[in-house]
Amino acid sequence: MPRLTLFATLLVPLALSAQYRSWSTYGGGLENAHYSELTQVNSKNVAKLKVAWTYDAGDAFPGSEMECNPIVVSGILYATTPKLRVIALDAATGALKWSFDPNQGRPVLSKMRNRGVTFWTDPAGTVSKRIFFVWRQYLYALDSETGKPIPGFGEEGRLDLRRDLGRDPAQQFITDTSPPVVYKDLLLVGSLVSETLPAAPGDLRAYDARTGKLRWSFHTIPHPGEFGYDTWPADAWQYTGGVNNWAGMSLDEKRGIVFVPTGSASFDFYGSNRLGDDLFANCLIALNAETGQRIWHYQTVHHDLWDRDLPTPPALVTVKRDGHSVDAAAQLTKSGFVYLFERETGKPLFPIETRKYPASDAPGEVTANAQPLPAKPAPFARQILTADMLTNRTPEAHAEVLERFKKLRSAGQFVPPSTEGTIVFPGFDGGGEWGGPAYDPKTGILYVNSNEMAWVLRLVPRETEQAKSGKELYMNECSSCHRPDMAGTPPEFPSLQHISDKLDEDEVRSMLKQGAGRMPSFARLSAAELNAIVKYVVYGQDSALSGSGGKPSPIEQRFRIDGYNKFLDPDGYPAVQPPWGMLSAINLNTGEYVWKIPFGEYPALAAQGLRNTGSENYGGGVVTAGGLLFIAATNYDKKMHAFDKATGKLLWEADLPAAGNATPAVYELNGKEYIVIGCGGGKSKDPSGSSYVAFALP
Repeated sequence: MPRLTLFATLLVPLALSAQYRSWSTYGGGLENAHYSELTQVNSKNVAKLKVAWTYDAGDAFPGSEMECNPIVVSGILYATTPKLRVIALDAATGALKWSFDPNQGRPVLSKMRNRGVTFWTDPAGTVSKRIFFVWRQYLYALDSETGKPIPGFGEEGRLDLRRDLGRDPAQQFITDTSPPVVYKDLLLVGSLVSETLPAAPGDLRAYDARTGKLRWSFHTIPHPGEFGYDTWPADAWQYTGGVNNWAGMSLDEKRGIVFVPTGSASFDFYGSNRLGDDLFANCLIALNAETGQRIWHYQTVHHDLWDRDLPTPPALVTVKRDGHSVDAAAQLTKSGFVYLFERETGKPLFPIETRKYPASDAPGEVTANAQPLPAKPAPFARQILTADMLTNRTPEAHAEVLERFKKLRSAGQFVPPSTEGTIVFPGFDGGGEWGGPAYDPKTGILYVNSNEMAWVLRLVPRETEQAKSGKELYMNECSSCHRPDMAGTPPEFPSLQHISDKLDEDEVRSMLKQGAGRMPSFARLSAAELNAIVKYVVYGQDSALSGSGGKPSPIEQRFRIDGYNKFLDPDGYPAVQPPWGMLSAINLNTGEYVWKIPFGEYPALAAQGLRNTGSENYGGGVVTAGGLLFIAATNYDKKMHAFDKATGKLLWEADLPAAGNATPAVYELNGKEYIVIGCGGGKSKDPSGSSYVAFALP
């Protein structure tokens, strides 16, 4: 794809809350701008960058990941490892200061994600400086100097996030992959919950940073009498779940406004028990950070059936309109769009068009008849997969993919899920994803890395009567993620085949009761039902239920899905022609693209002469006043890259010990500029790692 040559030179007043010479907050600052004012490393000398230090946590395991964006405070780098240990390193040398292991020596049986930690210091100096992070269902407060839990916070240093939701805590699965946001003495906390039912509600909560006491809560699934209640069935707030903020938040500290992107309602792909627009699912919500009161919201997808979560916090930016500076929020979507809203009012700064889409033919489903999409900027990812876009990597691959494509529905955004299979393009991971954009406040340019992978969404009828055997229970409760053949879609949803080689009966039963990774707790099932699933999964025994069994769940629906399936060619490469990953620069003052290039490649294909294909990429970039865009992210080539931010030209790259599926941190210490990246790998069946690598000039 050709580069565009236009580069905007309009200067926009710097409207960020700090000088951005360190990296003390996730995303580089409360605005999530991913920006650094440092200039020691610049476009003229970046080719001289060398490894300054490396720290290997030593706890990678097959399929593990490490998505953490480290923070640096007073010369100490705080981060997490694949097993969710919290570590404090000397930011100049990488030497370990302390480590806290919430697992307490217990084996880690499944992948756990974490994208960062939060630092807080009491302005009054009455309590110790703290590091907050989430492990499983617990929000921990650690002493930043020792790594020990703080006894005066919650119960011996931690809070149970399953509480304060208005439901039985023992029946809830909840965690949080993104770090809390601090406003004054409040911890603003989101959540990760199950995407299938049963699921916990995605209430937004604020806790006292000193004590852990709940200060306010916002119901993203409105209760009776609350705004948005009439967009759901009358009793949906009692049984449905999701509508959670797993992506993190951005904060306008001066105005006291927190900007919260939300995900879809559970179950993601069929919603006969949540008919209506489902506020506040798929919304950007502006809340009063002090009280939790809604200021404004915008819903990007009505009655979502495509897992179109808002995947990243908005970048808080300042743009030019009619010669004036306007503070705005730039929100990316999985579908490949940028929404730009005025911060105080929610007024769109580019037109948004309402377009009509076809109705669902799935019995019991009622789709929204229209959806909103920005007219500008143009989407940064392709919007529809047609036959002429299918792979031509080899004649055999093309023929096989074309034959499958003819049996699927593919007509662009918001085509309803179907039993024959519907192409979702860009796929469930985007388009835009959790790494988020980088914004240059001096030029008004937004930098976005994105994916161009197609997925297949297929509805499958589920048993409408109470399951009577282990196999029937597995098909109803587990097969949507782990597939009917138990093969899963690793690493996101692991294979259960031959699980007896890794886990025994008791360990599988424990995971079913407690939940693990993204898997919810199935504690609602009876002992007989749990035992039947365990026997089927571990031994393949399809035994009939014994004992009284359990009552049919009131949240069971008519359809499930047959797994999370990428549309791939016979050799495992994307079924669509390249580019498979993109890096784009967008002028938010005009809505026009500055440049756009393929991002990433497959080493095996590059060796055959097929280069610059782009690839799937996860993690974000950082733009600097030194004229650079630093980004790792690419799944397969394991590179750290530095691009000329004005042109998109690659100026430097370095090999990493594992793919850097995280966002770098850029900081200054003792007069030296460092760029550090977490190298966790583990995606797309790629090897896992557990290293942090820092670069600096010699």
